[in-house]
Amino acid sequence: MDQIELLQPEGLVKSPAFSHVAVVPPGATTIHVGGQNAVDATGQLVGGDDVGAQTRRVMENLTTALAAAGAGIEHLVSVTVVLVEGVDINAAYGAASASLAGLPVPPLVMGMFVRGLGVPGALVEVSALAAVVR
Repeated sequence: MDQIELLQPEGLVKSPAFSHVAVVPPGATTIHVGGQNAVDATGQLVGGDDVGAQTRRVMENLTTALAAAGAGIEHLVSVTVVLVEGVDINAAYGAASASLAGLPVPPLVMGMFVRGLGVPGALVEVSALAAVVR
């Protein structure tokens, strides 16, 4: 095996938004991206109380973090989306999926609701795992 496989096995729900299994070959460089919030380079929260706007900034930050490790959105294996209770999940996932739209197969995705996040006013946080076969 010389590439990452994202699988949607028979017997599990088919979704254009996520895959169920990822197989990373030996020798691939694994990249872990810690939780990204909707903050700019100075640490200021972006997007106010608009979860869609915050999610777009989070995805920009995720892209920047991946690029620092020599990877891109196309190298995502798994994404964890954490949302504050009460926000519109469709607005958040819609904004995130815009960044993932060009992928031939989507990464694994997990989402959860929490009471609050570490950054005051943050409504969404995303962490990710990527892998690059060189």
